Amino acid sequence: MFWQEDEDKTLPYQASDEVLDLSFALHCKQLPIDHAWDLSVAVRAALPWLDTEPLAGVHTIHVAESGNGWLRPEDQSGLLIPSRRTRLELRLPKHRLTAAKALSGQTLSWADYQLVVGEAKEKPFSNAAVLFARYVLSSETETEEQFLQRMAAEVQQLTQFKVKKMLCGRSHHLQTPDGKRLTRHLMLADLDNATSIRLQQIGLGAGRQFGCGLLMPHKGIKTLKPTE
Repeated sequence: MFWQEDEDKTLPYQASDEVLDLSFALHCKQLPIDHAWDLSVAVRAALPWLDTEPLAGVHTIHVAESGNGWLRPEDQSGLLIPSRRTRLELRLPKHRLTAAKALSGQTLSWADYQLVVGEAKEKPFSNAAVLFARYVLSSETETEEQFLQRMAAEVQQLTQFKVKKMLCGRSHHLQTPDGKRLTRHLMLADLDNATSIRLQQIGLGAGRQFGCGLLMPHKGIKTLKPTE
């Protein structure tokens, strides 16, 4: 008999802290939903060295929403109203944390929008068995099945882990200087500890600096099943 149990996530596991998230308090009256590129430009203007760090990323700003962050408003031309709990988060190599904290106290602005950055808090990664990314770049001609196959191949190439469970969620277009870029939601499940941490560190696909390919822990996968 061959019987392979899932890795016990309750056992102690020392996660690498070579890369982690830096979470800033923020004060902002409103933001456009599609703010990924403009926010990236504003942050990189304040922290020019971000362009030299391949693992660095700028998370898009999200407010409370349904579906544990899996669902997103359909109208990308609308506005977000940040609350006191809303955060600005950067994904950074550890050696850049001190330099990035200089962002506290600065005001990021573009068009009619302003974002005042507050105090920073470090957020190490957790060894979650389920990860998701709100935005992963996809080509306009790529089918959902082709996208999933490409992601599975990339995960195996980067980590030597063969993906067992993966879901593709809604697609969105993000505005960039080169035109609109198609992105897809992606969820991966049944990851072992090392793979989970590694994928959070390096991400999938391109576009880290405007919020694409950045993986985060997700809960409640048992309630999400592929459609028939």
